[in-house]
Amino acid sequence: MFSDQGPSLRELAVQALSSVERGYDLLAPKFDRTPFRTPDGVLDATAGALRPLGPFGRGLDVCCGTGAGMRTLEAVCRDGIAGVDFSAGMLAQARNAHPDADLVRADVRSLSFDGEFDLAVTFGALGHLLPAERPAVFAGVHRALRPGGLFAFPIGGPPPVTSALYWALLAFDAVMRVRNAVWRPPFVMYYRTCPLGAVRDDLAAAGFGVTTVPLTALGRRDDGAPRARLVLARKAPGPA
Repeated sequence: MFSDQGPSLRELAVQALSSVERGYDLLAPKFDRTPFRTPDGVLDATAGALRPLGPFGRGLDVCCGTGAGMRTLEAVCRDGIAGVDFSAGMLAQARNAHPDADLVRADVRSLSFDGEFDLAVTFGALGHLLPAERPAVFAGVHRALRPGGLFAFPIGGPPPVTSALYWALLAFDAVMRVRNAVWRPPFVMYYRTCPLGAVRDDLAAAGFGVTTVPLTALGRRDDGAPRARLVLARKAPGPA
């Protein structure tokens, strides 16, 4: 896609008509050559915002995909990193990129970790979760963290209604809703189902204390608002 090394239109069509898991298995070898991979600028901005809050012990990338986000964990964690994803194809790519990481194939809606990590991150995964599924994921991440642990992820600011991006995202979500209404299995990928307010409420319900910081390295919109913020969800510390 958009390059000779990326997926063809036919490959993208096959992926879009598959389940989420099967679609990513198929796309995995070429995923990092598509615009869907989290840009390095976002990863570096996240690492920069996390660095003053660390260093952290052990880190977990939730929905790690090909492992792009693990570069953020490597920059701020000193006791090793791990990743979890349900696509075997994506995990194979992550294993090639990060041979020393612990990689687990699992459904993030039913994570089995228990107090093993000091930092968890996720990049670009919330759109693959229906709003009703977020509480289970956030509860699982909460269990996976040690007392005082941090769950962090970037979230883009809503584009202005007058922008082309606003209408492009609206159109994409509309097409996906039609596709999922007429075709099985569904492919869950939406851009407008995880507004900051709703995400904040779900994190608080899971037991996190939630703050945000602007990712200033990514710039500001014409109205002065940050293009993206880093959500910082902190698990309460244990007894002194």
